[in-house]
Amino acid sequence: MASRGGIMVTGTNGADFEHREKIAIQYQLSALNKSRLKYCVFFHHVLFLVMLAKLSADILDKLDIFILEIEELQIPPHLLQPLWWEYIWCLSLLLSFLGLSAIKRNNIKYLRRYMYGVCALGLGPLLYCALHYCGDVWRYLSRDDEDEEPDIHLWQGYPYGLLWYAFILLASQVHFFQLYFSYNLLKAWRARGALRKAD
Repeated sequence: MASRGGIMVTGTNGADFEHREKIAIQYQLSALNKSRLKYCVFFHHVLFLVMLAKLSADILDKLDIFILEIEELQIPPHLLQPLWWEYIWCLSLLLSFLGLSAIKRNNIKYLRRYMYGVCALGLGPLLYCALHYCGDVWRYLSRDDEDEEPDIHLWQGYPYGLLWYAFILLASQVHFFQLYFSYNLLKAWRARGALRKAD
């Protein structure tokens, strides 16, 4: 303000603008990564609904509820039986509430727990799924003759393992972006904390 002939604040000559600009960048990065992390949480919820649709037959069967439309999908019984990793991955949705609470309060401790949880409950089950279906996917991709039917599970003409790999691709991207934006938030919050201590 002093360069424009305005009132100069006592104790400064106006040369500390670079320090103020660095603080503003930290706040800007924090706001940007918070917004991006919220989008990732939204896509995580969408993928959860996809997984819930897959698990709905098993859940309704355990509750003794019969819905004709689900039975008409003609899903083979061995494909209806969910594996344990599917339910564990569904638990990762609960982490989104921890992550949203962390970004609302700028809480580093909650954000770290969120990141560890995404690795354990999000990426861990997806890694197991990739290893579990890699044999089916390899047999399907390496078949020699189009007439020869490899010993793989199919649903509606599509290989079951490849459908899971498509899910793994989408879900792992969401989880990696969640970790990336969370890490950027941690850096921004630490830098802001360091600047406060310096003052």
